[in-house]
Amino acid sequence: MTVASDSLEIGSAAPSFTLPDSAGRPVSLESLRGRTVVVFFYPKDDTSGCTAEAKDFTSLKGAFESAGAEIVGISIGSVAGKAKFARKHDLAITLAADEDQAVAEAYGVWVQKSMWGRKYMGIERATFLIDREGRIARVWRKVSVPGHAAEVLEAARAL
Repeated sequence: MTVASDSLEIGSAAPSFTLPDSAGRPVSLESLRGRTVVVFFYPKDDTSGCTAEAKDFTSLKGAFESAGAEIVGISIGSVAGKAKFARKHDLAITLAADEDQAVAEAYGVWVQKSMWGRKYMGIERATFLIDREGRIARVWRKVSVPGHAAEVLEAARAL
């Protein structure tokens, strides 16, 4: 990783990554240089909020492509889990497996969470808009899913 999570701010270099996608092929931030990149972190495959978010990004994929933007969804879990999730919901976006949560840590989204009084580590839903030079152009933390993909699209169009 190239940037510590506490130094991520608008204009800073986005942490580089290479992760396997749902087909096991490597996807890297470096390979997407020259294009706008939407990196959205989601907590878990095939849960209601994560499914809604991935479907929203999928439904707007053509509009993102017209804006010169690539979409990469990142979560913990396996390549096989990503493939199953994509097939089940006809997701046409890149989903990448961050099996050791190193990329989530680099982006500062691997956080302590709490549910029913139980504390555990997990991914905080967040989205990073990365410009053509690999710099962070916009950050959304603690994302609320409804309308989020459309808001990110508008920001991508403005770059």
